[in-house]
Amino acid sequence: MMIWLETHFAVLLGMVLALVAISHLLTQRRSPSSLIAWLLIIILLPYVGVPFYLLFGGRKMVRIAASKRKIKLNERKMVPLRQANAVDRGLRTCGIPGAMTGNRLDLCRSGEDAYHGLVRMIDNAAESIYITTFIFAEDEVGADILQRLCRKAAQGVKVRLLIDGVGSLKTSTAFLEPLLEAGGRYSFFMPVIHHPLRGRTNLRNHRKMVIVDDCRVWAGGQNIACVYIGPHKQENRWQDLSFILQGPAVVPFIEIFISDWFFAADEFLKPRPGRCREPESAGIVQVVPSGPDMHRDALYEAIISAIFAAEKRLWIVTPYFVPDHALSQSLVIAAHRGVDVRIMVPEKSNHPLADIVRNSYLREIQAAGGVIVLYTGSMLHAKVMLTDETLAMVGSANLDSRSLFLNYEVATFFYSKDDILEVKNWIKGVAADSVTGIEEAGRLRSLFEGVAQVIAPQV
Repeated sequence: MMIWLETHFAVLLGMVLALVAISHLLTQRRSPSSLIAWLLIIILLPYVGVPFYLLFGGRKMVRIAASKRKIKLNERKMVPLRQANAVDRGLRTCGIPGAMTGNRLDLCRSGEDAYHGLVRMIDNAAESIYITTFIFAEDEVGADILQRLCRKAAQGVKVRLLIDGVGSLKTSTAFLEPLLEAGGRYSFFMPVIHHPLRGRTNLRNHRKMVIVDDCRVWAGGQNIACVYIGPHKQENRWQDLSFILQGPAVVPFIEIFISDWFFAADEFLKPRPGRCREPESAGIVQVVPSGPDMHRDALYEAIISAIFAAEKRLWIVTPYFVPDHALSQSLVIAAHRGVDVRIMVPEKSNHPLADIVRNSYLREIQAAGGVIVLYTGSMLHAKVMLTDETLAMVGSANLDSRSLFLNYEVATFFYSKDDILEVKNWIKGVAADSVTGIEEAGRLRSLFEGVAQVIAPQV
């Protein structure tokens, strides 16, 4: 009798949990294939599907979003709404702070430039160094940067290092221990094994930014590892892009870090950006965070808006190109409208499955009149978008569903002509080491790519 009651209770509990999971699933914005896949596993294998959904399935963390600190800005520096770019206006409806004037931007065009710029910032820090990175490698560059951080922490500078629990899985606590001994702190953002109410393993912090003295930011797509940055040129170093920013637009970066650090380390940091000397510049910059803690998919919506607003030029650089249907079709439509659509990807990335999945999307854009540019150097890791002469975007988000809908990301939009021209020239320089065009696929290859799309990770 007891066995029967236990079995009956287990069945009822499984049904209740499955219904709860399904009801939550149906409220999440997902691709049809992802929705169907989760429904099938929850319904057919509830004892497997429900725990997996609790660990990996959630996309938006409403409770965290509701408790998120509001970004405080000096509205005098914000571009008036009537003068703002259409993308900027759309982002403001998502709760994203408007673009701000008075910023200075310096591009780091190579891994060597990025390293030297980062080192100068760290070595000149007087009060605080805040770092968020997906990968902090236990290699020569990681050891070098860590040593500099330790030296600053020992001098009384407040050093806080936030690294992702999955991206830096190979980075040991023993490697980071000297930072604690010097007076700094580090924390892993959602370690692989963590409390289930503290987030989901599938939601990673992919942001890359270093904030010094609440006055300067180093950000973009580069992690802290030899393959991304270093003091000397290396043949196998990945092609990427980052920048150093000064001005009012530093404040959103500070607020993003404060929120992420409080979530991971349970320590509240008080910003002090008001004492920074403002640069003599009029650069217009907008900082766009995205992730599970945001109510809407602001970055995704901004990219779609920029694509439809493009009139002459739309250049995109991304290491992985796995768009959803709406994003793919918006690019096809832009090409049909006569816009100069160019998608630049590595000829071979470090993820072969992503290369297979991307091909059918790229061929469709090519058939519509777009140009596919294949970078033939080392791995291309930059995440860049250029629209006409009105907008340039540099950030941490790839053009795939994981970055756009799952990860914590941050992108920076530049609206000043000089900054846009700098990004345009960088893209042209990278294109010099590229070839154009992607070959057509036969029936067997098309079938193989179709299967790869089904089994590839979806939202």
